[in-house]
Amino acid sequence: VQLQASGGGLVQSGGSLRLSCAASGRIYRLNAMDWYRQAPGKERELVATITSGGSTGYVASVKGRFTVSRDGDKNTVYLEMNRLKPEDTAVYYCKAEVFDGLRNNDFWGQGTLVTVSS
Repeated sequence: VQLQASGGGLVQSGGSLRLSCAASGRIYRLNAMDWYRQAPGKERELVATITSGGSTGYVASVKGRFTVSRDGDKNTVYLEMNRLKPEDTAVYYCKAEVFDGLRNNDFWGQGTLVTVSS
């Protein structure tokens, strides 16, 4: 299973970006899909999560600004980021729990850099 993340870039404070992460390979079922981020010198943190049923959760610092969604037909998870702040600058990673017909395994995307200028 491979996860391909895209959509990062440089944006001014207050701007918007949309990240995508597409899963491919031996996928019997995609369970929860998550977005994490890691800023320079900081630990990786969970930003948003969405279950296979569509339930979502967010870290407090992005609630009301970020929206996570998924397209089951495309095996893709999205992160719509609005009103971006400089402190949102980080490498963003997607993670998916995949059931391959035998067991659940976690897979990570390669990361996409988001830079928010003040």
